[in-house]
Amino acid sequence: MSNEAEKTEYIMNQTGLYWFGNSNSYGSRRWDYAQFEREILNITLTMLDKSLDYKRDPATDVSRRNDPIYVGRVLSAMVNSNNDNGVIIGDWSGDYSGGVSPTTWNGSAAILRQWMEKGPVRYGQCWVYAGVLCTVLRSLGIPARVIINFQSAHDTDGNLFVDEVFNEDGSMDEYETSDSVWNFHAWNEAYFARKDLGALYGGWQVLDATPQELSQGIYRLGPTSLYAVKEGEVDKPYDAIFVFGEVNCDRE
Repeated sequence: MSNEAEKTEYIMNQTGLYWFGNSNSYGSRRWDYAQFEREILNITLTMLDKSLDYKRDPATDVSRRNDPIYVGRVLSAMVNSNNDNGVIIGDWSGDYSGGVSPTTWNGSAAILRQWMEKGPVRYGQCWVYAGVLCTVLRSLGIPARVIINFQSAHDTDGNLFVDEVFNEDGSMDEYETSDSVWNFHAWNEAYFARKDLGALYGGWQVLDATPQELSQGIYRLGPTSLYAVKEGEVDKPYDAIFVFGEVNCDRE
């Protein structure tokens, strides 16, 4: 990233706003990234050391930590707890007994410190995952930002349709498809080169720590080249077809 103003915004800036709501009722909330607070960098490095990749092959894992493609992929898995006792346990049920409501959080530092001391933190939803992933990426010097997608599609089968199945009485059959459209969804974009794809595909890359679908057997997403998504190149690694579907799915 050559633009100094963007470096200041996407690496040095420690606070931001995220949008939430729907077309009829919406607003914004502050999030404190706190990437320079004491212990945050060490916690980020601990996340890498506790990843499944490190446990499988420590030497190879450490040797690849100069590659933001690899590091981003590992961290997008480690921010959620689904496969690896990562940072945040998600809950969309409305019952937050045993923890706190996702709306309680307004920054990353308390979450990361609690994980370091006690293990996976209860509870988070998409904007919490995105805020924490933004923090750990920035702590490593990787430019990162939180993205909010309005009317965000969740296509579970990769057909680029949000399938809607109705009963004979016209009611929605919730058991025939798990596709859905969320009123909003939060993910991240990080800025780095894509040496695996070529110069055209470098720049902003989508990463998502919210555990939606498996990517090579683990709940993580990306990095997905934003250029590939804009061009409709859904065959590009990683998870381009899912990200394209989030912003371009048809409903039928």
